[in-house]
Amino acid sequence: MDTALTLPAETRLDVTALTEALVRHDRLSAKDLLRLRGMRQTTIHPLVLIAEQKLADPSLGGTLWDMPSLLQFLSEQTNQPVVEIDPLKVDVKAVAEVMSEAFAERHRILAVAVSGDEVTIASAEPWVAAWEKDLEHVIRRPIKRVLADPRDISRYTREFYAMARSVEGALHRSQGGSDLSNLEAMVQLGGGEPDANDQHIVRVVDWLLQYAFEQRASDIHVEPRRDVGNVRFRIDGVLHKVYELPSAVAAAVTSRLKILARLDVAEKRRPQDGRLKTRSPAGDEIELRLSTLPTAFGEKLVMRIFDPEVLMKSFADLGLRGDDDMRWQGMIAQGTGIVLVTGPTGSGKTTTLYSTLRQLATPDVNVCTIEDPIEMMEPSFNQMQVNQTIDLDFATGVRALMRQDPDIIMVGEIRDLETANMAIQAALTGHLVLSTLHTNDSPGAISRLIELGVPPFLLRATVRGVMSQRLVRRLCESCKQPEPVDAAIWSSLVDAEATPPPANSYRPIGCKQCRDTGYRGREGVYEVLVADEAVQSHIVNNHNMGDLREAARQGGMVPLRTAGAEKVARGETTIEEVLRVTPALED
Repeated sequence: MDTALTLPAETRLDVTALTEALVRHDRLSAKDLLRLRGMRQTTIHPLVLIAEQKLADPSLGGTLWDMPSLLQFLSEQTNQPVVEIDPLKVDVKAVAEVMSEAFAERHRILAVAVSGDEVTIASAEPWVAAWEKDLEHVIRRPIKRVLADPRDISRYTREFYAMARSVEGALHRSQGGSDLSNLEAMVQLGGGEPDANDQHIVRVVDWLLQYAFEQRASDIHVEPRRDVGNVRFRIDGVLHKVYELPSAVAAAVTSRLKILARLDVAEKRRPQDGRLKTRSPAGDEIELRLSTLPTAFGEKLVMRIFDPEVLMKSFADLGLRGDDDMRWQGMIAQGTGIVLVTGPTGSGKTTTLYSTLRQLATPDVNVCTIEDPIEMMEPSFNQMQVNQTIDLDFATGVRALMRQDPDIIMVGEIRDLETANMAIQAALTGHLVLSTLHTNDSPGAISRLIELGVPPFLLRATVRGVMSQRLVRRLCESCKQPEPVDAAIWSSLVDAEATPPPANSYRPIGCKQCRDTGYRGREGVYEVLVADEAVQSHIVNNHNMGDLREAARQGGMVPLRTAGAEKVARGETTIEEVLRVTPALED
C-alpha cells in the first residue's frame, strides 16, 4: 500500500488527506481520524486545526502532534524544508519588494530570504504552484520553496508590508533636505525631513518597540550612517542587526523617540538622557532609558529596556546561590557599613542593587538613592538624580541624603575621593551604604579606594564586603547536548587539580526557543569577598594584592572563573562563555 501523501496539482491541503496519510504511516489512531471527520468544515488551515486538537502520535509513545511535528511530516512527504520565520533575520525591505502584498495574500505565500542567486518563498500549501512561474518571470531569479507555519505567514505578511509601507510613506514625505548634524550631508533643495509625528513614523517606532519586547532585547540601537540608519537589538548580550532605515527616516525615528522621552528635539549637538514608560504586548509596564550621542552622520540613539519582572526574581534566579548568597545576605544584614558591587558596564550591577534594596525596603526603613541617571522608578525608594548643571553630584547628593533621616543609602557609583569620603562618613554614622565601582574583581575594589586616597583605617572600619559579578549566557534547556570535557580547555579555565573537570559539559545547539543561538537568557557569576579580620589585616597603604586576594580566598571567596566553572559543571553555561566574560585567575 502506498503510504505517501500526494495531492493533485494546485490542490490545497485538507484535513481528510492529511489525517488519512497520518493513519497510513501509523502516526494517528483510527479513533482520532473518525473524530476529525465528524468535525464541521471551517476556514482554519488544516495544519492549525490538527495542531489545536492535541492528538497523540502512537509511533512516538503518545507524543502530541504540534505545528513543528506536522510541518516536519509534511516536509518528509514533499521534500520541501521547514523554516521558522524569525523577523530579526528577515530583510523586511527586500522581501516586501519581491511581490505585492495583494499577490502574497492571494496565494498565502511570503518571501523570507532574498539573495542574488535565489528567493526563498514560504508557504503552507506545497501542492499549489501556479504562482511560481509568474513570480520567477518578474524577479528573474529561481525560487526556493519552504514550508512554514500558516499563522506565521499570515502574521508576518501583514506586519512586514505594514512596516515597509510606513518607511516608504515617511520617505516620500521628504524630498531630501539638509541635515546639519551630518558632517558629510548632501544638500538637496526643495524639501525637508519627515515629521517625527507623522503616522508612518509612529508606526515604525511602534513596530521596533514591539519586536524588541518580543525578542527579549535589553537595548535598542539606532545608528546613523552615510546613506542608511541601522537598527540593532542586543539580545542576551549580543547585538543583532534588525533593519536598515533610510537615513531621513532613521533621523525622524530618533526625533520621535526624543519627543516621547521629553528631550530637546532641536538640540542635536550635545548628548542627552531621558526616559519613557510604555507597555509590552502582554500588557506589562516597561521602562526605557534613552541616551543620544552626536556622531559624524547624525544622532545615535540607544534605549536600555528595563523589565520590572527582573526585580521580582529571587537571588537564586539571578544566579546567586549557596554560600555566596549566604555571604551576601550576611553583609547586607549588618545594618551599617559599606557594601560594594563591582564589574564592567552591563554586568548586572544595577539589577543586583535594586533587588537587594527591594528586599531591604520594608515599611519601617527609609531607603534613599542618588543615581546618575535613575535606572528604574521604584515606589519603595526615595530616588534622586545627579544634575551637573546645578552642581548636584554624588558627593553633594550623599551630603543632602544624610539630612533626610535615612537608614539605607544607595550611591550609584563612587567615582572620586569626595564621594568615597561622604559614603564613609555615612557608614560611620550608622547607615548602610551600597554602591558600585568599576574594578576587575572584588579585591581590586579595596585597591581602588586606597588609590583614590581613602585612609586604610577608615576602610577597615566601614567596608563590610565586596561582590564582583559578570553575566554569562545560559544554555537553552530545550536543545543543549552533553559532550566530553576537554581537559586542556578546562585547565585554561581553572586549576584542574583544585577543581577537577566534570564527566560532561554541554554545548549549544540551537532551536526555535533560543532563536538558533543555543543560549536563552543570562545569569550572574559572582565573587563575594567578606571583609573579615584576615582581610582587614591586609588593608594597608603598601598592601600586597596577592596577599589580600589569598586572605579573601581563605575566607571563602570563590574567584569569578572558578564560580563560572561550577556553572559549567552544572550544565548552565559553556567554558567558552565563562572564558569570554571573566578575568584570568591571578595568584
